[in-house]
Amino acid sequence: MGLNQRANNLVDELLLDTESLNIGISSVEGARVLDFGCQSAGGLEAGRRLAELCLGGLGRVSLSAGKQELWPGPSVVVSTDQPLLACLGAQYAGWSLTADYVSPTSGKIKSYFAMASGPMRSVRGKEDVLGEYDLSEPAQPVVGVLESSKLPPAEVVRETAEQCGVSPSQVTLAIARTASIAGCVQIAARSVETAMHKLHELGFDLRRVRSGFGSAPLPPVAKDDMAAIGRTNDAVLYGGEVTLWVDGDDTSIEAVGPKTPSQSSRDYGRPFGDVFKDYEYDFYRVDPLLFSPAVINFYNVETGSCFTFGEMNRDVIAASFRG
Repeated sequence: MGLNQRANNLVDELLLDTESLNIGISSVEGARVLDFGCQSAGGLEAGRRLAELCLGGLGRVSLSAGKQELWPGPSVVVSTDQPLLACLGAQYAGWSLTADYVSPTSGKIKSYFAMASGPMRSVRGKEDVLGEYDLSEPAQPVVGVLESSKLPPAEVVRETAEQCGVSPSQVTLAIARTASIAGCVQIAARSVETAMHKLHELGFDLRRVRSGFGSAPLPPVAKDDMAAIGRTNDAVLYGGEVTLWVDGDDTSIEAVGPKTPSQSSRDYGRPFGDVFKDYEYDFYRVDPLLFSPAVINFYNVETGSCFTFGEMNRDVIAASFRG
């Protein structure tokens, strides 16, 4: 069963429980639009299920008691036995979705932007990593997750459908703004994904990773989306811990390990919101080596060796979450 088919099955289950999840449902150009945290309240369970949707049904997400010495409150825990497919085939936000639309209130042309993730990326198939690891899927009804403060207009739905080679009626989009409970949960659930992506950037063969487990503190909802981007990134960069079960030789793990945690970056050591501001809110100017968990453990299932790299940063977590 493919990623999008699994995700559509999860959507069918969600549609039976929208009231208790505080999720809004609408139709745009025939597409199903699920509001997890824009105009609708959403919540913890909505965020947990949104994160599992983003993983294409190949990961489990839960809330647990957090590391109290790091930050009071819960942690978001994620596990998967298909880390390559679930994380880079689905969860990674590798699509900057943009489209111009006519405002229904002012009649002026405006631009819509969202960070797009979820299994629909595997059908679009336009990212290098999808081709490198043969993660693309044929055209079929797709499910995507958008991080945006606004529900998508018709133009965005049509652009999504066109990019994926399907009709708008075959599109399901789940949306939550960053400054929402569900938005915070689904981003904090990206600890394993950030480790996988960092290893890809470092040239590590991701086919060696058999299973992944990660946790990150659930940040408080910020007053606006820009502040929330800072807090949700800091949750992983300074409070995330990931364990990967890998095979192969120890030497390559010892070589890549010190480069994998966020502390290997030149931009490490300050709240992400401050770093982002210094770069005039341009993600592409931020050192890409920053985007990784604070701590990563490698368990080699062939040799029995265990390795740990990185450390938590309680001071930055406190400055970010209380700022």
